[in-house]
Amino acid sequence: MTNQPYYETMYILRPDIPEEEVDSHLTKYSELVTKSGAEVLDSQMRGKRRLAYPISKHKEGIYVQLSHNGDGQHVEVLEKAMRLSEDVIRYLTVKQDGPLPTPRNTNNNESTKEEEVKDAKETKEKKESKESKESKES
Repeated sequence: MTNQPYYETMYILRPDIPEEEVDSHLTKYSELVTKSGAEVLDSQMRGKRRLAYPISKHKEGIYVQLSHNGDGQHVEVLEKAMRLSEDVIRYLTVKQDGPLPTPRNTNNNESTKEEEVKDAKETKEKKESKESKESKES
């Protein structure tokens, strides 16, 4: 298997924008990459984090990572859109050499959470039944 170069763009959004607007930015930049003739490999919202130093008087930011594959011409279009947006306070695109990132499957995460809840309930029930047996024996 050959290692194919791809691009990763990490950008930071203002912390005071609402959740719906964050989602609109995710779709906006993903669509911009696909319209430029590139392929979006993965898009992940990393959440709100404290910045190492203040940027435009903001001490926190919402981090988003976008992995994309293309000829490199699409990076200029993407970065220009981010530069013109007032909601993006910082961005960086890096060319990566290595195996392509595997896209996250949200359905697996949901089923894993459901399994964890189910396991926790079963453990609690076992503990309660064990305690009731011990109290009956006493």
